[in-house]
Amino acid sequence: MSPSNRDAAEAGPAPQQTATRRTMLAGLAATAAAAAGQWSGTQTAAAATARSVSRSGAPLSLTLLGTNAGPAPLATRYGISSALVVNGRTYVVDCGRGAVSQYLRAGLSMPSLTGIFLTHLHADHVVDYFAFPMLAAGASGGVGFAAPIAVHGPGPAGVDSTVAAASGPVPGTVAMTELAARAYAASPTFFMSEHAGIDPMTLLRVHDVLPPASTGASATDTAPDMAPFTVMEDDDVKVTAVLVPHGAVFPAYAYRFDTEHGSVVFSGDTAPTSNVVGLARHADVLVHEAVYPAGLAGLGLPQALIDHILATHTDVADLGRIAAQAGVRTLVATHLGPGDPAVVPDATWRRLLKDSARRGGFTGRVVLGEDLLHLPVGR
Repeated sequence: MSPSNRDAAEAGPAPQQTATRRTMLAGLAATAAAAAGQWSGTQTAAAATARSVSRSGAPLSLTLLGTNAGPAPLATRYGISSALVVNGRTYVVDCGRGAVSQYLRAGLSMPSLTGIFLTHLHADHVVDYFAFPMLAAGASGGVGFAAPIAVHGPGPAGVDSTVAAASGPVPGTVAMTELAARAYAASPTFFMSEHAGIDPMTLLRVHDVLPPASTGASATDTAPDMAPFTVMEDDDVKVTAVLVPHGAVFPAYAYRFDTEHGSVVFSGDTAPTSNVVGLARHADVLVHEAVYPAGLAGLGLPQALIDHILATHTDVADLGRIAAQAGVRTLVATHLGPGDPAVVPDATWRRLLKDSARRGGFTGRVVLGEDLLHLPVGR
């Protein structure tokens, strides 16, 4: 099949930088490396027959692994993360706190994990990212993956000159992954020396996604108006992206997944932008972040911080208008801020979404995101 992004201008493949295997464990004995390679090969063969299907049986389904906004942890919601299953292959979008545990709690098969997409590199979106390869790479059975997975995330485009980077240049996804592998090298080194594990970096194919040069985007103009560009395409799915405005963060992306069964868009963290409207045109599902200003005020936050949050995120009151302009069938609100139901009960969120849809002229389905919510997608 050749999925298409309706009404989106084609701009060709995105400029990307791809990580190659680094010799971070060069001190290991050759015998340990050889044994690890043999073990990995066995696991890879087993993985070929271990692909899972959506637990609903649908060829395309969405599961919200975590729906909380912000780095601060909650007992009642896990960090932001979603899983999209396409023909039995699973793609994870963002890896917030608890993503690995929630992935398994959702009944998803780890051998079905095919790709990870990061919208941006804030802590609440990446804190569990390297936990996937560190804990699951080469593990046996349904709790591990043994076939290489592709990772796509923002490249090292830097920050505004007004932002100080105490540790030097801000890394993109490739460099972040390499640094994480170095930081946690002790674990695979010891396992491999005992012929009981593999280097997780051998099972990652990491790509830095950079916007096309023609957009003119920069750290001081982070999300100019643009057409979607292609990030990845295979027989199951075509993934396109646009830049979104999220304060000093650059690049920050929204992603669209087009399949023969339907299309799903993830806004990432963003202030309202026409780029998301264009990306989501006629999509089956728009998964969009939401913030409730009065709820933030109830947290007792400094006004300066509240102003910053409101300037870099999307008020729930705007979601109905955005969904109507894009012409989507279903709107799913996630990355809820505040996410604590003791501060903003789910009943309040549902009322806010209903009011937003009514005022915005959106007549499609509206869904409040909840941890482990499972939503089959189909036409």
